[in-house]
Amino acid sequence: MRPADEPRWAATILSSPLLWHAVRFALVSAYLLGGVVKLFDFAGAVAEQERFGLHPGWLWAALAIVVELGGSLLVLADRLVWFGAGALGVLTFVAMLTANAFWSAPAADRGMQANAFFEHLGLIAGFVLVAMLSDQRRSTS
Repeated sequence: MRPADEPRWAATILSSPLLWHAVRFALVSAYLLGGVVKLFDFAGAVAEQERFGLHPGWLWAALAIVVELGGSLLVLADRLVWFGAGALGVLTFVAMLTANAFWSAPAADRGMQANAFFEHLGLIAGFVLVAMLSDQRRSTS
């Protein structure tokens, strides 16, 4: 049932199965790309993890690849979305604390780091929402 103040055209767009697929793809697109890039440049992925203080780098790189690709595929398949989105959210949280630690960045970098930190927080919220919507859609169908 649509709210009284929601135009019919908006309700039609928001209830579109195509939009549901497109939104999930958009949400995980950076993770798919990141996972593929790390997979084909594993040495670079290891160096990246170690640069952020995550040791052993090979283990963190392998975990990142599994989560980025596996979590994304679960979200895209609309199966175990709570798990895939949750794993991507945890990975994003770890990235926030390591790569975007604005509180310890030099003053000149602090603003950009804070912005990236809160952008990642928004991504985590998006993962929570997609998991909630997936569950809701499953229970009403």
